[in-house]
Amino acid sequence: MKLQALIDELTEDLAPVRPRRLWADVAIMTLIAVLELALLFAVGVAHLDMHRMLTQPTMGWRIVSLGLIAVLSGFTAIRSVEPAYSARGPLRWLVLLIAVCVVSGMFMGAMPRDLAGVIRALDWPSGVDCAAKIILLSIAPLAALAVLCRRGAPTDLRRTPLLMGLAAAAWGAFVFVFACPFNDPLYIVVWYGVGGGAVTLVARLVLPRVARW
Repeated sequence: MKLQALIDELTEDLAPVRPRRLWADVAIMTLIAVLELALLFAVGVAHLDMHRMLTQPTMGWRIVSLGLIAVLSGFTAIRSVEPAYSARGPLRWLVLLIAVCVVSGMFMGAMPRDLAGVIRALDWPSGVDCAAKIILLSIAPLAALAVLCRRGAPTDLRRTPLLMGLAAAAWGAFVFVFACPFNDPLYIVVWYGVGGGAVTLVARLVLPRVARW
């Protein structure tokens, strides 16, 4: 009887995990990104001369790199809420992909030769504003991933939040590409990294408290 009472006490607050449909979750995340992008154009924040911007090599680099990171990290983040899924391998590959994208971008522009040139290239007042907008655009996808995390049953509460933070940050940065007026690779790597890093850190600290397990 004592054992049964202990089992009843441990299980009284538990609720069954609802069946999940992977592609429905993917569709929700995609819809969020599309709506944010549409809103960006609707309010007139996006570049009006998009046809000219698309001819610039750095624009293509940003779209391809961030789009690829967003898609892969978003898909694996959704998968990571399954109890049997390990985020260790995907997270390592994503870190490698980010490193490749950063290195390839740095070769697209001439690096400043001195400290003064670096300071001018970074343009910190604009950079802080860009990072803040990336964080703002990452809130919606991060909130959606938090809901999925709550509905699922992730077992890796260290790597899964990092993966979700990375996915939300990549989606936010991808959307912001269409409104960012800067093309210098150093500026982009630093300030996009600051915004994305802040989102990933928040996810790592907050999402383990949201998860069911």
